Amino acid sequence: MRAEKTCDVCHGGAVLGSGPVNEARPVHHAESAVSVQAFFASCPRGLESLLAEELTRFGAKKTSLVPGGVAFEGEILACYRVNLESRLATRVLIRLARSPYRGEEDVYEAALAVKWPEWFSETQSIRVDVNAIRSPLKSLEFATLRIKDAVCDRFRADRGRRPDVDTRSPEVRIQAFLDKAEVTLYLDTSGEPLNKRGYRRDAGEAPLKENLAAGIVRLTGWNSSEPLLDPMCGSGTLVVEAAMMALAIPPGHARAFGFERLAGFDLRRWNEVRDAALARRRPKQRLPIFARDRYGEELKKARLNLEAAGLGDCVELKQADVLDTGAPARAGVLLANPPYGTRIGEQAALAEFYPKLGDTLKKYYAGWRCYLFSGDARLPKLIRLSASKRTPLYNGPLECRLYEYLVVAGSNRKKSTPSRASGSGT
Repeated sequence: MRAEKTCDVCHGGAVLGSGPVNEARPVHHAESAVSVQAFFASCPRGLESLLAEELTRFGAKKTSLVPGGVAFEGEILACYRVNLESRLATRVLIRLARSPYRGEEDVYEAALAVKWPEWFSETQSIRVDVNAIRSPLKSLEFATLRIKDAVCDRFRADRGRRPDVDTRSPEVRIQAFLDKAEVTLYLDTSGEPLNKRGYRRDAGEAPLKENLAAGIVRLTGWNSSEPLLDPMCGSGTLVVEAAMMALAIPPGHARAFGFERLAGFDLRRWNEVRDAALARRRPKQRLPIFARDRYGEELKKARLNLEAAGLGDCVELKQADVLDTGAPARAGVLLANPPYGTRIGEQAALAEFYPKLGDTLKKYYAGWRCYLFSGDARLPKLIRLSASKRTPLYNGPLECRLYEYLVVAGSNRKKSTPSRASGSGT
């Protein structure tokens, strides 16, 4: 049986280079801040084009899109900027080597050829993760073990001592990707995933990851001068990310990164990058961002997260039911992640809720651009409005859609036809 496992880096390995590869090829040394490196930035699927645009602003060159991320080249300072300022990336990986393989021993030899002691110390703990698509290997666990063995053997040969393994809190993370013919080896420069901004105090139930939320806000085309309303805000991730964008707050300003523990880390240059990003922040102010929820407990979670992000006075919070409350302005952007469930009771309740939501948008939000993010395929049929755009996105492994409704009074109502509540739409 083939080894088959995917993650947020698994589509990048086969594209970070060109031409035939006959041996493991380490790229440029970690110590030079001006040498060009090969990188891969992963992201939620569906956001690759937006991520490529973002990377280019941070100094990335030769961007190449693949499902789940963007390969690029750049100086190590671009790596610093992407980790600090990217709102969409999940991880940033340095590519160290690519090599053909046929079995586990080829994978071992590829890893052994990498000069690991040039990148980190034998006193640091490591973790190895292996992901694959269409790999002929029977066991990714064994491949992981062989890569770990190769790293340790290389350290024994070069330094006389091997690093320890720590799967929970490693100081250095090594990633490997296997396709059907090649193994690609990376070092993780991010550490914790970049969606972990550091502000989330209460996640609530089924929260959106922060970088997916930021991507959804970007896809609406919202600008910070127009009203933005989340009428079902839950723990507030969408409005927190929108406020951080409006105030140009670097999403990674309150956290640490994996590159700070790698050899050649340039503290002076990193401080310059960080100081420049912080200098671009706008003064804290009340923004035209409105967060509502019918449940007081959910609003408490949103308030905690906004305050942790330093945005407690920037967003208006109000307990209100979306079905009974009018718009806060004559025009703007409504953005919501409506509930969707799998249990029979939840499905029945939502089959009643979606038509009422459509009626509410027609009644109160003529002149608004309305966006609903959902993994419920029934929503577009039951809401009885015509979507002007449907953007596929993935919330983890779950395929979702971002539906755009340009609400004009009396113009885009779908005719109601008898159907069962479980009817599907796309």
